[in-house]
Amino acid sequence: MIVNKKATYQYEIFERWEAGIVLKGTEVKSIREGRVSFIDSFVQIRGGEVFLYNLHIAPYSATSFDYNPKRERKLLLHKSQIRRLAGILTQRGLTLIPLCIYFKKNKVKVEIGLAKGKKLYDKREKIKRRIVERESRRILKYRNLKNGL
Repeated sequence: MIVNKKATYQYEIFERWEAGIVLKGTEVKSIREGRVSFIDSFVQIRGGEVFLYNLHIAPYSATSFDYNPKRERKLLLHKSQIRRLAGILTQRGLTLIPLCIYFKKNKVKVEIGLAKGKKLYDKREKIKRRIVERESRRILKYRNLKNGL
């Protein structure tokens, strides 16, 4: 499983969907090797179809033909899901981003999420909350060790 680590930091994820992805030739082998980068990747609906943009899949080492690693790739979803997504995306500030790529029964799947970008103060607040929780766990652990629990 290859995870988009920045997604949960930069975006607030509301909903998730699993989608198939149309790949060419040796792209599957590159994904198995984990040679994928999610930087600046996003999902758009165009003409009733869903496409993934800017997902960088590095060329497989044995590949010798002309290959564009950031080409647009079609995602496979049911029509009802696409219609629902198109309706939701009309709201301002919402976007679709890829969250992870994984294999399921030897098929490559992409988990996409409906997201809204976080503001800088939201990110800082989350970091502060994490630090406070870590400190409180450390203090409780120390007290439990001191009291013999």
